Formats: sequence, C-alpha cells, structure tokens
Amino acid sequence: MTSAQVLSQKPTRVRYWVLVFAVTLAVITYIDRVCISQAIIPIEKELGLTPSQKGYVFGAFTLAYALFEIPGGYMGDVMGARRVLMRIVVWWSVFTAATGWAWSYLSLVAIRFFFGAGEAGCFPNVTKAFTVWLPAEERVRAQGIMWMSARWGGAFTPLLVYQILQLMHWRRAFELFGAIGVVWAVLFYLWFRDNPRDNKKVNPAELRLIEESSHQASGHGSVPWGKFIRSQQVWLLCGQYFCLSYGWYFYITWLPSYLKNARGLTLATGALLATLPLFMGGLGSLICGYMYPLVNRWTHDVGKSRRVMAYIGFSGATGFLVLSTWLQDARLAMFSMGLASFCNDLVMPGSWGACMDVGGKYAGTLSGTMNMMGNFGGVVSPIAIGYILENTHNNWDITFYVSAAVYFAGLFFWLLLDPVTPLEEKVH
Repeated sequence: MTSAQVLSQKPTRVRYWVLVFAVTLAVITYIDRVCISQAIIPIEKELGLTPSQKGYVFGAFTLAYALFEIPGGYMGDVMGARRVLMRIVVWWSVFTAATGWAWSYLSLVAIRFFFGAGEAGCFPNVTKAFTVWLPAEERVRAQGIMWMSARWGGAFTPLLVYQILQLMHWRRAFELFGAIGVVWAVLFYLWFRDNPRDNKKVNPAELRLIEESSHQASGHGSVPWGKFIRSQQVWLLCGQYFCLSYGWYFYITWLPSYLKNARGLTLATGALLATLPLFMGGLGSLICGYMYPLVNRWTHDVGKSRRVMAYIGFSGATGFLVLSTWLQDARLAMFSMGLASFCNDLVMPGSWGACMDVGGKYAGTLSGTMNMMGNFGGVVSPIAIGYILENTHNNWDITFYVSAAVYFAGLFFWLLLDPVTPLEEKVH
C-alpha cells in the first residue's frame, strides 16, 4: 500500500485481543492464588496447621513468586512473551492441581512454593506484551483494566470457592482450577505472536499506530544489570512496590481467618464480605486508568500525574486501614478496608506504566524486578501476621497498624521517583 492509502485506511483493532488474553489470564491467576485463603479453613482441620504454619504456607507462594520474578521477566525479554507465558501457565496450573494432593504441612509448603515459581513470570510477560503491542498512550489504561480484572477475579473467588466446596472436596476443587489454566495456555499460544507484524489480521494502518512499540519485540540476551543496580529509579520503584504489597497481601491470605476468628462470622457471610477489598481494589485500578488523562490535563506532566495518584493512593490506604480498626460493625470495617484497597490500587497502573516507560525493551526484566520486591513484602506480611497473632494473644489491630505504617512509608519513595525517563536515556 502507498503511504497515502495507509494514512486513509481505518486501523484494525487486533491489538485489543492482547488485552482480552491479559484480562482472562489475570482472572485465572488470582483465582488460583486466592482460592487457598478460603480453602485453608478445611485444609487446616485436615492437616492440623497452626497459625504460624498457615503463615508459612501463604509465605511459601510469595517467596517463590518474588525469587522468580526477575528470571521470569528476563526470559520474556530474551525468548518473547509467547513461549514463556505458555510454559509458565501450564507449570503453575499443574501445581494448582497438586495443592489438592498435599498430604502434610511440609508437602503443602513445597507445592505452594513451586506454584509461586510458575506464577512469578505472569505479569512481567504481560507487561512485555503490552509494551510491544500497544501504543504508549494506551498502556496505562490497559494496565488499569487488567488489574481491575485481576482484583475482581480474586474478589469473587471466596464466593466461588465456597460454592464449589459445597459440591466437592477441597482436593477436587484445586484440580478443577488447574485445568482452566491449561486451556488458556493452549489458546494463547495458538493466537499470540511476539511481533504484531507476524499477525496477518493486523492491517498496515494499525501497524503504523504501534510501529514504535513493535521495535521492542526483538529478543536480546544482554540486560544491563549494572545500570539496574546503579539506578535510583529502579530502587525507588522497588521500594514503593514493597510498601504497596505488604498491606495488600492480607486480603488474599489472612482475611477469611480474621472474619471468622476476630469478627465471629460464618464461612458464608465471611466469603461475601471478603469480596469487598478486591472488588473495590479493582475499581481503583479501573478508575485510575481513566483518571490519568484528566490529571495530565491539569499537571501537563506524566511524571507529576503519576506522583499525584501515588500520593492519594498511599495516604488513603493508610487512613482507611487505621479507620477499620476503630469500627465495631464488621460490615463497616470491611467497607473501610475496601476503601483502603481502592486507594492501594490507585497506585498500581502508574507503577507498571513506569516500568514500561523506564524499562523500554527491558520492560519485562524491570517489571519483574519491581514485582519481585513487592512480593518480598508479600512474603514478610503473612508470616509477620502469624507471629504477631501468636505473641499478642490474637490482637488483630496491631497487624493493621503495622500495615498502615508500611503504606505511609511508600509516600517517601514517590517523592524522589522519576517515573518516566527511560533507563538508557538517563544513564547516557
């Protein structure tokens, strides 16, 4: 086609199928990781788990998830997201099913560790796919939609697991969840291509829209680790994400136990209320994606816009989490926690958008690095909560005050962070 024909042609929208696959995978990911928080109640009875052992079961997943973030993102940068996502989704789906085969405390810890190792590469490689397939102006909104879907998948998992546990044993339920991921992996591998130019349904007009992004598709094996280590941007991104994840992990680990033991709610009522934090977190991610253009018109600076949203998010999460400890009514307390989660997720799209802008062709590795540090927060959080409960006679309020303090610390990382300048440009 001539240049004039390309300019007059209406672009296809094939690139949005990448978002469809990302959304469905985000839902599957959160179902697979959140289902144990609800199923842990029958699991602990059958395997005889103590509070600290439950903390280590939750922490085993997040430890592996953190440790394998960088390798997962690096593999996507080298091999391409297509092959890596297919392999890791099959891997973690097998270990999701294997959770139902656990015969002891130690076997459950080992299985959850291997499950976490598989899930670790998910969001860095989805971010890599977004970086290649979407123009820059669509990326933050895509991250917002994806994280909304992830949160909502996790939000309704307690209700889903509760209903499934009425129909089958918890061991069979994990096998069912594992099978869903295998189906996704096959369909994704058949459709997706690492370079949009290799998809025959993408017309020249759409290729022109994403031409700059598609140059990030080529694999490489030389990640500039020295630049990563010396970069203040990288360390600040990691620090703020640690603070963000520490408080959030409570919602997918200890929340059902809190509602049962501290609030005296039945499993069914607790499952319903447990949907609030992740549901409202999903709203936060979605609204954040749509607020960015408005904030940009006010600040005329993408970096300032991201900092504004982060300030609102971290301060709001701090305040609403503390407020939840003062409320006697369980429903009001959970609504306050939901608002804390909403504010938490106002920070998410900007954090991942910063990884795409700062990382460039190393977006997979950088997002993996950031998510690794975030999930170290997820390792510390459930284990710390277990020890706090054992040593304070089950004083849940202290766990919330600690989480609120960590949230507040996240503000200081964003005060110094440059969330837009590419790493290569800043170094040179």
